[in-house]
Amino acid sequence: MKRKMTRVIAMMLAAAMALGGCSSVGSSGGSVESDSAGAEHEAITDLVLAKVATSELATFNLLSSETSADTQYLTNIWDGLLEVDNYGELAPCIAEDWGSEDGGLTWTFTLRDNVTWVDVDGNEKAPCNAQDFLTGLEWILNYHKNDSANTSMPMEMIDGAEEYYEYTKNLTQEEAYALDAGEDSVFRQMVQVEAPDDYTLVYHCITEKPYFDTVAAYSCLYPLAQGLVDELGVDGIKSMNNENMWYNGCYTMTSYIQGNEKVFTKNPAYWDTDCTLFDTVTIKMVESNDVAYQLYQAGEIDEVSLTESNVMTISKDESNPYHDQMVEWPADFRSYQFHFNYDKRNEDRTPDTNWNTAIANEAFRLSWYYGLDLTDFYSRTNAINPLSCENNFYSMPGLLYTSDGTDYTELVRQDLGLPEENGETMVRLDADLAAQYKQQAIDELTALGVTFPVSIDYYIAGSNQASLDSANVLAQCFSDSLGDDYVKLNIKTYISSATQEVYDPKLQSINISGWGADYGDPQNYLGQETYGNDTAYYTRTLSNVNDLVEDETNQALLDAYKEYTSLVEAADAIHENLDDRYEAFAEAEAYLIRHALTIPNYYNVGWMLTKINPYSKMKAMFGIQNNKMKNWETSVDGYTSEEMAVFEETYNDRAAE
Repeated sequence: MKRKMTRVIAMMLAAAMALGGCSSVGSSGGSVESDSAGAEHEAITDLVLAKVATSELATFNLLSSETSADTQYLTNIWDGLLEVDNYGELAPCIAEDWGSEDGGLTWTFTLRDNVTWVDVDGNEKAPCNAQDFLTGLEWILNYHKNDSANTSMPMEMIDGAEEYYEYTKNLTQEEAYALDAGEDSVFRQMVQVEAPDDYTLVYHCITEKPYFDTVAAYSCLYPLAQGLVDELGVDGIKSMNNENMWYNGCYTMTSYIQGNEKVFTKNPAYWDTDCTLFDTVTIKMVESNDVAYQLYQAGEIDEVSLTESNVMTISKDESNPYHDQMVEWPADFRSYQFHFNYDKRNEDRTPDTNWNTAIANEAFRLSWYYGLDLTDFYSRTNAINPLSCENNFYSMPGLLYTSDGTDYTELVRQDLGLPEENGETMVRLDADLAAQYKQQAIDELTALGVTFPVSIDYYIAGSNQASLDSANVLAQCFSDSLGDDYVKLNIKTYISSATQEVYDPKLQSINISGWGADYGDPQNYLGQETYGNDTAYYTRTLSNVNDLVEDETNQALLDAYKEYTSLVEAADAIHENLDDRYEAFAEAEAYLIRHALTIPNYYNVGWMLTKINPYSKMKAMFGIQNNKMKNWETSVDGYTSEEMAVFEETYNDRAAE
């Protein structure tokens, strides 16, 4: 209830700001169009956006990527079976019709016949048909081609997928590279996916998967043109770039300067001739949001997220030209958590025994859970309404509902015994329990040789001043909440790649990371933390719990992970009744949080200046389409807080219908 009330308060604050205006000198205007609330605006034809340099894409191969840093761009140049609309509902994409007649055991997708692959200049290369989806899935499941990326969903759902993955894993690289998805291939013999004709796909699931169609909005079921594989070869696909890849999406990327700028140009052969696209979209890579704000002030970009200092400066000065245009953006689709590294290494690669012993202790983790007040840290994202960022769950509200309309996370809240949010203080805080667990941790860990304060190594991009400011606030939260005698946050930096410089060598103590659902089921969230699972993203890449030795220090931690994993597996075995399935997953999620194996952190709800109506964007609670620049409503003059409040009200009214 609190979240709804605080958003209303924010709307009232925004709507109360005096009317004014600040037009852009950089946006290219087009025809006058009516927005979703019925008002007329001159639309932008050539959009310009800024992205922080740390979100630069690492690959042009969508099938091998598991990060939003890549998919936020690639979703605009590569289409899949389905997409979503601005209300989060599945919508046709390359598949114009789909369904299951046996409760989710078999799924049939009928493809449209007017989708083509084009080169960077928009020249047509080949039709996009059912064979391309088979080629794409073979690539995903071929260990040597795709290095296990995006394998978890097809292996868990599609009959024969895991067997094919294991088959390729035991081949030599040369043997695996030679495989394809042709008519008489081993892939077709093992993996139960059919292409009875060029425009029909039939997937056979291991068991009933009533949510399988939501997977069709994620990259693991995306197509790959066999003609492109023939043209570039396997290694060429792995290293392809914007100039030699093929496109079937809204745009082609006609210019790419790494770390600097990328230009998207409307695809002249795009199948959806009724949609609204920009002529061009230019992405400028910047060091920080402070730089982006300067570009917005200069009229060089069309949207900017505001920092804490920006928000306070603008909101307190009625004469500020942006005072009436500052708007709170809708919560995105990610739930952010603290992720602990249970097998941390020092810079010389020796084990960080002090940290590893401490974090394996449940009382130590629970002292954080009940004691760490992050309100000031939330203010870095939302200075006006910080507790709108409060997160008490691992999964994301709005993703799933029971048959009576109850949000899945409400089941988790009830299982945890948490009170409803009140808008005044963080819900999970309990000073008495925090003190109790802190003393218990000190007693238990001192006996094991741990010295206090326990050092927490936290890494940020070295060139990002905003990240440094946020890290300093986070350090103060630890100091104020838990005490300098107990823990100390050490802010450390990496140069360009957190994965290569920090996470692969296991140097971090904690990481704050957000997960957005790949498909519409709790398993996609909770499966990422399961023990002994090669496809579990967080246990594989950040927590490193699979690498722990079962000794006296780690036994209780590993027992908790094993019990959590068994709860997830038991929930995933329930298929016939979704309410029962969600109840079982809620029990598993509550267990994960109750034992503080990870700690929920925040939701991304902040303030911005924008010439884009955020309620016209795709609202993908699963899949990869949130940044797909299609059917966006825009205004060259920007939107006021009052207009945005009307958009939100109109949107909510239509969503409730």
